[in-house]
Amino acid sequence: MHPPERLDRFMARANAIYYAMHDPFADFTTAPEISQVFGEIIGLWAAVVWQMLGSPDPVLLVEAGPGRGTLMADARRAIGRAAPGFAAALRVHLIETSPRLRTIQAARVPDAVWHDSLDSLPDAPAILLANEFLDALPIRQFVKRGEGWTERFVADGAWLEQAADTAEVPAGRNAADGQIVELNEPARAFVSALAQRARRHPGVALLVDYGPMRSAAGDSLQALARRKPVDPLSPAGSADLTAHVDFADMAATALSAGAAVQGPVTQGAFLSALGVLQRTEALARGRSETQAAALREGTRRLTGAAAMGDLFKVLAVTSPGCEPLPGFAAAGR
Repeated sequence: MHPPERLDRFMARANAIYYAMHDPFADFTTAPEISQVFGEIIGLWAAVVWQMLGSPDPVLLVEAGPGRGTLMADARRAIGRAAPGFAAALRVHLIETSPRLRTIQAARVPDAVWHDSLDSLPDAPAILLANEFLDALPIRQFVKRGEGWTERFVADGAWLEQAADTAEVPAGRNAADGQIVELNEPARAFVSALAQRARRHPGVALLVDYGPMRSAAGDSLQALARRKPVDPLSPAGSADLTAHVDFADMAATALSAGAAVQGPVTQGAFLSALGVLQRTEALARGRSETQAAALREGTRRLTGAAAMGDLFKVLAVTSPGCEPLPGFAAAGR
């Protein structure tokens, strides 16, 4: 028998083992891997944002959780063609803890500087991209039991509940008896650190992930192995564990730390506003029918309401006073 392990500690340990030993892209596909258009559009978006920040030189172009380096490579290619000034000014920094993934990223982004966390990034103007990064950070789960709360622990592959401190339970979720409320403390810490950076230097962080616009009760913990859902309490390291991102909570965290926010908006609306359909058609011209169809299908998956378009949201954390960013219309706060 192993001692009970709080869910966030189990999740952190399980994902550390998983990413050290597995190719995560054998189990799931992220937007940059679906279509090159995604990374290109994000790169061109960053070029416009750089100009809005006053074209600082140098400027950090940072990605948190860069996967195979696909998004950054596609973004850099588009930037090099369309925004040579930005291409010359940017310095690539990647936040990645997995040595195996760093090796893969180095093949596509050889001039990058790697970091284990935000803490070691230089103090400088920055544009940060984080696509499907927050969802892998470990969560805590609290269960409403009568007038009180318990917290979920893992013990030998089964759930165990222990009494919880009510003060630690996130407010405003309107949980009924037996319902679960989730708390992502590392995500809050990450967004708070982004906000503090944005107060010190001109900066924008683009957070793209899946989850609800508004905070609510519910169990969103999930696990994937070999592209199929499995029990989240499977042996640690055998599956990729994720949870939905609470975008309202992330926005509130950024605001309380002194930054401004824009969004969240749906990924479909964001990409459509940036011209993803037009970019797809431009790329499709001159391609074979098969290649053109694949490009169009990729964009459909990224923007379609029944695919990723509505499930995924986009939130920008910005320096105070930042003008409305492309893709957010009048969503600034």
